[in-house]
Amino acid sequence: MNTRTKSRAAPTGPSPFAIEAAALPVEKFSDPEITAKGEPRAHVPLTRLDTLWFNTGTLCNLACASCYIESSPTNDALVYIAAKHVARFLDEIESEGMKTREIGFTGGEPFMNPDMLAMLEDTLDRGFDALVLTNAMKPMRRREAALVALRKRHGDRLTLRVSLDHHTQTVHEAERGPRSWDAAMEGLRWLSREGFSLAVAGRLLPGEGEAEARQHYAALFDREGIDVAAQDPMRLVLFPEMDESKDIAEITTACWSILDKSPSDVMCATSRMVVHRKGEAAPRVAACTLIPYDSGFDMGGDLKEASREVSLNHPHCARFCVLGGASCSA
Repeated sequence: MNTRTKSRAAPTGPSPFAIEAAALPVEKFSDPEITAKGEPRAHVPLTRLDTLWFNTGTLCNLACASCYIESSPTNDALVYIAAKHVARFLDEIESEGMKTREIGFTGGEPFMNPDMLAMLEDTLDRGFDALVLTNAMKPMRRREAALVALRKRHGDRLTLRVSLDHHTQTVHEAERGPRSWDAAMEGLRWLSREGFSLAVAGRLLPGEGEAEARQHYAALFDREGIDVAAQDPMRLVLFPEMDESKDIAEITTACWSILDKSPSDVMCATSRMVVHRKGEAAPRVAACTLIPYDSGFDMGGDLKEASREVSLNHPHCARFCVLGGASCSA
């Protein structure tokens, strides 16, 4: 589905982060139990629900060149989640005695959701840490006074992670569109001046090394007076690229020993995401933040039902989580 819109200045060219690889063969990731080579597919059990994510809705003020969740100003495939629904899942965490530490909010742009501040206040008032993924542009800036009030009450239990796709304006705007850089930088500077717990999410160009990128981000933050420690992987998160149409190895049970990794290292071992798909009566739980639409990753209507293991039957499981070693959580 092409969700770019002509209603605002959007990038017209290909993503600068595009993956160069052959097309994914149709026989891969087609069976939740067996790979295309007939080997047993890896599964990940939920060890604990450390982070529960809420997708606030896929509507966004930007139309990027490549968005894994296809957010845009016109895509409402995931509708705005309501505060009452968020409260129901927080109630379940508390009633079931789950040791959940962190509640994450992602989108779309979370601050476009009219219930965002109510959901954030409820989360923090219950004692959870809150992580909000935002582009720090106008939707967030309209909530400045309320955000400052929350920071004064809850301090560093509220973290805002700002998407700054690259340390250069040229690449960032090739991905996010003209005039997106200055607005994001203004938002970052404001958050830093106001003393928020702050993080940045970036991406690596093909062939760009992580150490090099961190040095460039550090220089940028120093020039702009932005208080983010670029060498801290929790404060500057550099995500691997995702493209479910490009070929990638499937993850088998043997891969754990081959790669010297454990199922507990993978994001779905400790997190789930709640989504409200358009046309469905109520929100549902997805296996993770990356795969909200695939019915094979729909885990059920409540957290107890969603506690079963996840089959790594999607290219994102391989490229982002297992081989990329990435996680969306703080």
